[in-house]
Amino acid sequence: MLNGLWLGFFLTAALAGLLRWFGGDPGVWAAMVESLFAMARLSVEVMILLFGTLTLWLGFLKIAERAGLVDALARLLGPLFARLMPGVPRDHPALGFITLNFAANGLGLDNAATPIGLKAMRALQELNPSATVASNAQILFLVLNASSLTLLPVSIFMYRVQQGAVDPTLVFLPILLATSASTLVGLLSVAFMQRLKLWDPVVLAYLIPGALLLGAFMALLATLNATALAALSSLLGNLILFGLILIFLLCGWLRKVPVYEAFVDGAREGFEVAKSLLPYLVAMLCAVGVLRASGALEALLDGIRWAVTALGLDTRFVEALPTALVKPFSGSAARAMLIETMQTHGVDSFPALLAATVQGSTETTFYVLAVYFGAVGIQRARHAVGCALLADFAGVLAAIGVCYWFFG
Repeated sequence: MLNGLWLGFFLTAALAGLLRWFGGDPGVWAAMVESLFAMARLSVEVMILLFGTLTLWLGFLKIAERAGLVDALARLLGPLFARLMPGVPRDHPALGFITLNFAANGLGLDNAATPIGLKAMRALQELNPSATVASNAQILFLVLNASSLTLLPVSIFMYRVQQGAVDPTLVFLPILLATSASTLVGLLSVAFMQRLKLWDPVVLAYLIPGALLLGAFMALLATLNATALAALSSLLGNLILFGLILIFLLCGWLRKVPVYEAFVDGAREGFEVAKSLLPYLVAMLCAVGVLRASGALEALLDGIRWAVTALGLDTRFVEALPTALVKPFSGSAARAMLIETMQTHGVDSFPALLAATVQGSTETTFYVLAVYFGAVGIQRARHAVGCALLADFAGVLAAIGVCYWFFG
């Protein structure tokens, strides 16, 4: 799928270039070639900061792992998943892996979350009576994983820093609200399809306090103007980020974790992760750059913009749609679209802020489906695709609404 998407970018750019050439614009080819080299250079500039950011953050997260914070979150979430997956025995190791996976995602431990998630899927497959058809538990796990709540979108902050944002955490609250909507819709859609009893006392004990807290917080936000909302998002983002670092360090110290050695081990992993991303970043940024230089991307956006205008709606959100359109297929392509939007419109422009919110609140649905189901040989996904895409759609709509609310 990714091969076809990447090749399609270049073929579409070539077709658009030919049309512009025949239309009397021979300079289109020079612009496309220049864009290739410009985006390759930008990829390296992005990677310089990416090395430092991932090295720093994964160093602190390694301390959290060794201090037992991830295990503690797993124990906290265990009773909830035992009710949402009635087909899984309460003492089955799959529940432990599932809670560990969500705890790791919540803390931003992407490098740890995926291997744990694959272990969870294999454990669930042991209980699956079919070798090729996804079970209810597997579908729920995959949909929630594909719309998982990440409390700290550090990578989004990093891209904003690299593009010169004065306040990188400005999008913290918009992302949190949008990804909450995505996760809620994912849970409700699967619960509807599987007739899950969300009114179970244990489930309600988890969901009602969270819903009330979110509702009260939304009511508080409704009393603030756009300037105050942006200021609050910045304050909370920075306080939570630095506060978590202090909690990691203090918990590590109290649990007698050698914090410096743990940080170095995690930082070493961060360096390796960052190094492996450069080829993908170069590939996708160059493809998106050529697509923009050929005029194909602008032609698509013009068509959408015309339709939105005909409906009497504001069109500023249209510039951020490329990120939303490619995110279900490829995280690297969406990342490239986000960076390109920041470059074109400015890092603190409305399209760039919306693209960052979309990037932080949706998931690469088809990639997650391919990796998790492919690892256990599942061929029939049943309602997994529909529920996951519905969660993605909810995340995009919520991101648009929240960004108009916060940034006007």
